[in-house]
Amino acid sequence: MKKIRKLAGITWAFAGLLLIVILFPGLTGLSGLLAEAPFMKIHPRYSGGEKAYEIVRDHYTLEIRKPVFMGLVKDRKEGFVQLDWRGQIPGVINDTIDYDRDGVSDFSISVDTASNDTVLRSYNEKVESTGISTRTSYGWAVRVNLKN
Repeated sequence: MKKIRKLAGITWAFAGLLLIVILFPGLTGLSGLLAEAPFMKIHPRYSGGEKAYEIVRDHYTLEIRKPVFMGLVKDRKEGFVQLDWRGQIPGVINDTIDYDRDGVSDFSISVDTASNDTVLRSYNEKVESTGISTRTSYGWAVRVNLKN
């Protein structure tokens, strides 16, 4: 019985090795096709969420994204809303944001892009603090922490 199990294990390992050697050249193309599939999406915690709306200014565009509370199993108690400024960013950014589009301003934000100083003034109890404020390849991004 031990010899049969040993032979079955060696055969299984050899078959797996052979399969990897045969499939290895095609795995790059397969992973690319899989990544482009419509059901494959980057988790909102990393992407910042879907774009909710945008405000177009003279030299830049402000994109306000949908609030992200999504966890692995259920929504979290803490989340964030991401703001993306794209285009020619001024030295100091001053904007008032209504992230939930209820007609009432939720917070105002001031960003000094030279020194990376970010000042948040909250007008809504759900708005907590500034999470990330950083220069990006397209302009500037800020994540504002929220309570659910």
